[in-house]
Amino acid sequence: MTKKLLTQIKNEWLSNLWLALELLVVSVVMWYVVDYLYTRAATYLEPRGFNIEHCYLIELGELTPKSPDYTPNKTRDDTHADITELLERLRRRPEVEAVSLSQNSYPYNGSNSSGEVRYDTLQSPGWTIRRMVTPDFVRVFRYQGTRGEAPEQLAEMLERGEFLASDNLYRKYDRKLTEFVGKRFQLFGDTTKTYQLGAALQNVRYHDYDQARSSYCFLAKQSFYYVDLELCVRVREGQDNNFITKLKEDSESQFRVGNLFISEIRSFHEIRRNFQQAWTNDIRNYVMGMGFLLLNIFLGLLGTFWFRTQQRRSEIALHKAHGATDRAIFSRLLSEGLLLLAVVTPIALVIDWNLAHMELNSWRNGTTLEWDRLLLCAGISFVLMALMIAIGIGIPARKAMKVQPAEALHDE
Repeated sequence: MTKKLLTQIKNEWLSNLWLALELLVVSVVMWYVVDYLYTRAATYLEPRGFNIEHCYLIELGELTPKSPDYTPNKTRDDTHADITELLERLRRRPEVEAVSLSQNSYPYNGSNSSGEVRYDTLQSPGWTIRRMVTPDFVRVFRYQGTRGEAPEQLAEMLERGEFLASDNLYRKYDRKLTEFVGKRFQLFGDTTKTYQLGAALQNVRYHDYDQARSSYCFLAKQSFYYVDLELCVRVREGQDNNFITKLKEDSESQFRVGNLFISEIRSFHEIRRNFQQAWTNDIRNYVMGMGFLLLNIFLGLLGTFWFRTQQRRSEIALHKAHGATDRAIFSRLLSEGLLLLAVVTPIALVIDWNLAHMELNSWRNGTTLEWDRLLLCAGISFVLMALMIAIGIGIPARKAMKVQPAEALHDE
């Protein structure tokens, strides 16, 4: 059958040449679209390195001298003690699992502080995020160590004065931080003091559209408390129904400590949505554009094979008149379309490789050319195009095969 198909394709070389050229162009465009969608989806689905389910951000306020309840002459130590008391009251609430304070540290936070982590001649990137936190911070957001360290173990390390850092911190040296656990490092650019690395963390992403490999951070213990610190809370699973409303109702009676009060409570789902709105809008617009392009490709390819099959009604009738079954006729028509696609696919793959080599497609893992990604996206493109060809041939062929051979030949 393959030999007969090749002979037929050769005899109809002019029309098949234009069809093959169309398939080649569509295949390259399809690969580009699939590659873009794949890179965005793969990045979005990467592990975040933290968990914000049932987590809330509580903002603290401080009374001014104009308030009748204002207590004058409060020192920094008094404020520290008041915040400590407020934290303890929050921890005593039955629905609260963990409470932490931090400085420019919570997820989806546009306010960042950077710091340097140095070991011998190894130096972290300049945009390494410094997260000053209380030990319970890793329990609130459920950070994990690369060696299986649980949040409780990580919290104990911070309590002992050790620091934690993401495993990719020395990626430019092709070294994983896990191999340096227990070693002493210089932090904050201070050469007079060293800190022990308690554990390497599973990479913590900056946001959902940024790869983990390019997000760097380290955590150290925040010892002194002041009003502008971030107060984050994790509520026990299944117990956060109306948590914000209930806490606001109790805030005046239970959480007024000295001059401190709870001014605002927000869920991290809201914080995440607001922080990523611009990226989300851009991605949505791109995906809609790519989806429209895919729809046009589908309709164009479908129409081409639909029209081509419709034009061959007399040939189908002739095959039926000679005793061919519907299944045999359909297999022959479909095989012809797929054979043309198979012929142009290697050529399209060469073009895809050149486009990726010239860095004209999407970036991921610091490059545009990855063989596994190239072959996967080319394979997905092939399957999608084969499906379009099958639909474009199958529907009109099925209708043509229902027509009696004599009637089809008479119409011709």
